[in-house]
This record gives sequence, structure tokens and C-alpha cells, in this order.
Amino acid sequence: MYGISWRKLIAILPPLLSIIPSIAQQTSFARILIYSATRDFRHDSIPTAIQAMRTNQSAINAQFDNTEDQTQFNDQVLAQYDALVFLDNTGEVLDEAGKTAFQKYLDSGGNFVGIHAASDCLRNTTFYGNETGAFFDYHPPLQNATVDVIDNSHPSTSMLPAQWHVQDEMYNFKSDPRAIGATVILAANESSYTDPGPRRFNQGSPHPLAWYQEHGAGVENGGYAGRSFYTGLGHLNESWQNDLFIAHVMGGISWALQSNTTRAFNASAQVGNSQISPSSQSSSVSPSSTYVPSYSLSHASSESFRMADLPHPLHTGRPSPRV
Repeated sequence: MYGISWRKLIAILPPLLSIIPSIAQQTSFARILIYSATRDFRHDSIPTAIQAMRTNQSAINAQFDNTEDQTQFNDQVLAQYDALVFLDNTGEVLDEAGKTAFQKYLDSGGNFVGIHAASDCLRNTTFYGNETGAFFDYHPPLQNATVDVIDNSHPSTSMLPAQWHVQDEMYNFKSDPRAIGATVILAANESSYTDPGPRRFNQGSPHPLAWYQEHGAGVENGGYAGRSFYTGLGHLNESWQNDLFIAHVMGGISWALQSNTTRAFNASAQVGNSQISPSSQSSSVSPSSTYVPSYSLSHASSESFRMADLPHPLHTGRPSPRV
């Protein structure tokens, strides 16, 4: 399981500190837009995930906004953000106008983070598949499994044990993210769980589960690429209540923000936030804060392991005050 005691948490505080951006280099706080719209299967952990990220936003000197309104994908809105987080999206979650604005944002140095089912949306949009790294294929039933840390030098993995025991879905993908230049940092240990298959695609070895791209492959020729980070973990509500998992995700987001391609770190960048302090909707950001997760969220039951084509009404939301 993901669980970790507070005594163990104290022991891993030093590596956790590595996910904090260099405040000396940061010119303004970062703004991040979480997009969680779904058209097919919907994870019931989405609200828990959003709250967990917003609760811990001051640790990375950032402010999270969230929406499921695809009309927010326009040049004016996206230009305000230093990173976009696609959270558990499934199906065709953007229209053509939204895709065009998204492509322009990536070409302008915008950063991208994909979490869990984010690899199962916009399945026929090539630039999105490249920016994510690979599209989802299928996963075996939810079960206990071991995740091998391939690279412990990355801010998203530096706090993890070499063999991380989790309860989650071990995703299989339609291609090898390494083929488009991604660096795999977490791998599913295939000897630790049961996968009846069938596998129809070559995703490479070791089995990719989380990776990063120094320069996102979703940009067009002549574009100015930001960073891209993806993790296939995060299925359960319990995942988003776990200290190590939160550190993994926040480390990946923090790393993406430090691309130096958006205004939070580069005042001359084309996109990103240029405000010195966050809006009144969010609590004040303390440059000296350290990353110690502190939240208590309700557990919820998991859903079926197959991402069936189950329609779900679009929920439109604007950021609520952080409490």
C-alpha cells in the first residue's frame, strides 16, 4: 500500500525539500490550471485529487485553478498559466478551437503535466499523444503491485523507495514513450502483479509508468517547447491521501514549472503568470514553506477497472477559495 507513518515521513523530509523551486530564480508565483473534463469513464477520485493539489500549492509557490469548461481553452485564458495539468481526462474533451489554443500554448513555452487517465483522452490528436508521451491501452484489475524507481534523481522520485509498493492500476500503453524522447523514471514490476492481457502494442522495457520530457514533443516545428511530465498512477481516493504519492505528483509539477519558458521564472516569456502574489482566492504563499502534506479527505470506493464508454455530464467549475 501507499501508506507511510509520520515517523517515516520525518525521515524522508530532506529529499522532499528537493521538489521546492528555487525561489531566488522565481520572478512571480506560478499559476496552474487543472483540467479534469471527461467524456467517457470518470474517476471518482477527481475532487480528492484537486483538493490535494490545492491544499499543497504553497509548497511549490503556486496557485491551482480548476475547470471542466472547454471554452476556457482559448488564447487569452491559457496565456495566464505556467502549466496545464490534465487530470484523469477521458474521451474527446476539447473541440477544435480548444485544441488549436492548446497547441499554441505548447508552442509558446507552456508546460504540461498529465496524471493517470490523462493518457486516455484526445486519442486521435497526434500532438496531444506526443506531449503526453503515449496513449493508454488497457490495465489489469486494480491490485497491489511494486513500482521500480528507475531514476531517483528526479524531483518526483527522489523521496521514493527503490521498490515502491502501491495499490493502483498498472497501465499499459499503445507505444513506448522513449520513442519520442521521454525519459522513463518509474516502471511497473511485472513480476509483482497479474496481467491477463492481451497486450497488442510494444511499450518497451522496462514497463513505463512515469516519465518526463525536457522539451515536450507536442510542439510544432519552430515552437518553443516547455517541459512535460506524466505519471500513470493516481487511481484511488486513497492515493491522493498518501504522503509519498502527493510528493511524487508535486515533485513532477514543480520540475515542469522550472522549465524557464514561462513568466513565473522568465519575465520575457510569452505565457504564464506575471503577478507577484496570488489572488485573494488563495492563501498567501510563503517562500520559506516546506513540503509537509497536511490534509484529511474522505475515502471513496473504487470503480470498475475497465474504462468503458460511460457518458458523464460536463461539470463546469471555477476555483473555490482554499480552506
